[in-house]
Amino acid sequence: MSDLEMPPKIAPMLETRQVCKQYQSGTTTLEVLRGVDFTLEKGGFLAVVGQSGSGKSTLLHVMGLLDAPDSGEVWIDGQRIDNLPGREKDRLRNSAIGMVFQAYHLLPELTALENVLAPLLIRHGIFDWFTQRGIAQEKAKVLLDRFGLSNRLHHRPRQLSGGEMQRVAIARALITDPQVLLADEPTGNLDEESGAGIIEALAELNRDKGLSIVLVTHDADIASQARGIVRLAAGTVDIMDPGAADSAA
Repeated sequence: MSDLEMPPKIAPMLETRQVCKQYQSGTTTLEVLRGVDFTLEKGGFLAVVGQSGSGKSTLLHVMGLLDAPDSGEVWIDGQRIDNLPGREKDRLRNSAIGMVFQAYHLLPELTALENVLAPLLIRHGIFDWFTQRGIAQEKAKVLLDRFGLSNRLHHRPRQLSGGEMQRVAIARALITDPQVLLADEPTGNLDEESGAGIIEALAELNRDKGLSIVLVTHDADIASQARGIVRLAAGTVDIMDPGAADSAA
């Protein structure tokens, strides 16, 4: 096959190129990321592991446009995104990138259903919302039912268990149909049984829906359930086989 007949190269779903990030504390400069190259293929499921303070969450926040790199580039589906204007970054966070945090970050005054709907309300604005509300509510109910929460629609966060709150947070991240889901220690505040249920749900979304996922965890057992593992050490990454999880955390 000649060069002219070669099929077009498929861009990774998510990629960082020589990303550096440092923080200043008084007169001390802390280098957290030192030229990180990271690639998540479409439909991939990678776990990011490493010692506490190795920069796992910082890397995830940079990829999710919650923090800006000092140098380097971040790409999604063939588009560079770290250098976009603020408004365009906001749009991407509300469409292409779903994020799940260890601390849930649910709004306490809203019900489970309302928390899941919040990103769509932000997207459409108050005036368009009235024409979109019915469709959006049905979509949110389907998501919550998928996570076994159909009987918790009108419960507020204080009325939910930790596992239930995390499932609401995942449903909220998925309501916008993101291209990639970034999960930062999503089982860190959960008991073993609840945590296992969360990872099983993520694995099912990856397997059945083709959702691309990056999962930050310090738990080797959880990391081993991903389809690939990236270890952060000294601000750089090593790509490893899934079977190497026990030595990675």
